[in-house]
Amino acid sequence: MLSCSATIDRPEKINGVSYVASRDSIDQRHVDPLINLGANYAAIMPFGFVKELEHPEISFNTNRQWFGETEKGVKQYVDILHKNQIKVMLKPQIWVWRGEFTGFIKMAHEDDWNVLENSYSDFILAYARVAQELNVEIFCIGTELENFIDERPDFWKQLIVEVKKIYKGKLTYAANWNEYERTPFWDDLDYIGIDAYFPVDSKQSPSMEGTKNGWQKHKAEMKNYSSKHKKQILFTEYGYRSIDFAGRAPWTVDRVDKLVNLEAQAILTQALFEEFWHEDWFAGGFVWKWFHKHDAVGGKDDNRFTPQNKPAEDVIRTFYKKYDL
Repeated sequence: MLSCSATIDRPEKINGVSYVASRDSIDQRHVDPLINLGANYAAIMPFGFVKELEHPEISFNTNRQWFGETEKGVKQYVDILHKNQIKVMLKPQIWVWRGEFTGFIKMAHEDDWNVLENSYSDFILAYARVAQELNVEIFCIGTELENFIDERPDFWKQLIVEVKKIYKGKLTYAANWNEYERTPFWDDLDYIGIDAYFPVDSKQSPSMEGTKNGWQKHKAEMKNYSSKHKKQILFTEYGYRSIDFAGRAPWTVDRVDKLVNLEAQAILTQALFEEFWHEDWFAGGFVWKWFHKHDAVGGKDDNRFTPQNKPAEDVIRTFYKKYDL
């Protein structure tokens, strides 16, 4: 029999997936693969849409959106996940038309900034109410909005105050990997959230040793930052494409028709786990990304981010089942 002291050595982690919203509701068939993976968390991501980077109005929860992107869809997804003892991070996100980077959102005039602030508050507070109603475990107040935060820090401080009046669970923000050190409000949140697309290995086929070496500077900086703010680091997103040079610029999303490299994705994923999952200052993370129709996605010919039906899925399963909550 193991002694109590022997069990303390295994840290408990948030073993999450970024669960992609679909056109339809989900059922037990779509949750069983998460259970098989060993996931204990899923990020549910309703979307708000803006027409362009300087457009201040956010459209959300409309009948033109996919079911999973709306309030009704969020409630259905969360309900079935909770029934399966899978916890939830609700992570409302903005989508800019043509997929432009949300960090570049920036208004040209003060009046537009005011409109954006009011619109964003409506968006986030609406889902804060949903999060409270559904007893969601973590609520994320934004994703990769560095210009908005740089230009309007007072707004964000006040937004957090307003969110806390509504939602009583844990709070985070999903900062881009090169943004988190200048995000000004971590002391008001529960986790330092980072979308962890750090460049770690520039080779066509990365090696375990090279990738681990590539992590050391970033890892030391995050550990020090965690200590400074007395908050755990949470990878609000992490993951790699199954493609050549996947560790060079992991944020790259452009579509290419070849260069599938399943081993690169698996090595990069394993190196990340071996570097972080045992650290007590590290809370865990949410792999980018996971689709509800497990059998119809990923596989040996897919060079996108999902680990589904690829060697990287087995890597994730191994670590998720080792470091459970």
